[in-house]
Amino acid sequence: MSKHFRIQVVGLDAPVHATADQTVLEAVRLAGWELPYSCNAGVCASCKGRVLSGRIAEGRAGDHALSAQERAQGHALFCQARPLSDLVIEPREITRIDPLARRRITARVMRLERLAADVVRLKLRFPAGEKVRFQAGQYLQVLLPDGQRRSYSMANPPQQSDGAELHIRVQPQGAFSQWLANGLTTGESIEVELPHGDFHWREQHPGPVVMLASGTGFAPLKSMLEDAFRRGLRRDISLYWGARTTGDLYLLDLARGWASRQDIRFEPVISEPRAGDGWHGRTGLVHQAVLADHTSLAQHVVYACGAPPMVAAARHDFTTQRGLAPDAFFCDAFAVATRPEAAIAA
Repeated sequence: MSKHFRIQVVGLDAPVHATADQTVLEAVRLAGWELPYSCNAGVCASCKGRVLSGRIAEGRAGDHALSAQERAQGHALFCQARPLSDLVIEPREITRIDPLARRRITARVMRLERLAADVVRLKLRFPAGEKVRFQAGQYLQVLLPDGQRRSYSMANPPQQSDGAELHIRVQPQGAFSQWLANGLTTGESIEVELPHGDFHWREQHPGPVVMLASGTGFAPLKSMLEDAFRRGLRRDISLYWGARTTGDLYLLDLARGWASRQDIRFEPVISEPRAGDGWHGRTGLVHQAVLADHTSLAQHVVYACGAPPMVAAARHDFTTQRGLAPDAFFCDAFAVATRPEAAIAA
């Protein structure tokens, strides 16, 4: 029989009850409260908070997510931490869950389009009259028939609430990728649950914005930018999109069009240029392009989305070399699942 523990959350009057096999994030959520989180895989550090007393099992969080100094100060990743005793914790913030916000819906496949050799755009339509509230940058989970879940950022702005646009990188051994590759067709139904994640605009940060994507990390940034355009949100925005080859910049003309019409600086960066591609733009690692263009990020806010190594390198280098405030770095790291219930973002 699993042990039971009490978790006292700073800011709440009553304690939260947890079992030893639950993460702190899961226990708090079951009690009706939401902590910040995004990848749910110990990568992005969105759920970082302090353990003021008690013992935890840290799970599979890597050194890239928490520094040695942060660990010494009692920080933990609540999406991975499991209680070994009663706890007192201090999250960055805590909010009451809106019971009407997260929905499970049967969506219909409206369109399948190959954007690149290994990227598919999947457009879903929700049932007539079914409009879902979400924030630009959040993701949904596809519920597979065998019970597994796969998570994909929504590329459409929240004003388009009658469906979802997903940019899916096709993985050779991916469960949903195989479904896409082997017969998913227009008109079929898919079970989805949304919204998820804590990656979205922080309008309390008024400074200039750096948006940083690798690969299909472009999808949530597309949602955020199109939301900003529709709402008339005026910011000094620099968008950096990194990819291995030119073909991986699958909506290059769209991003260039934003830069020509809106107050946006757009910098595409290729890490593995190939002879014959005719690429005359920037090369190298995308976060290093940001370093080259900014002597200081002290007044900036950064939104980074994509591969975990890029996110980790950007967080480290921006905060240690360019003065970015740690609390001004927001991210969603696309982590591949190693167990059925973990998130995969593509």
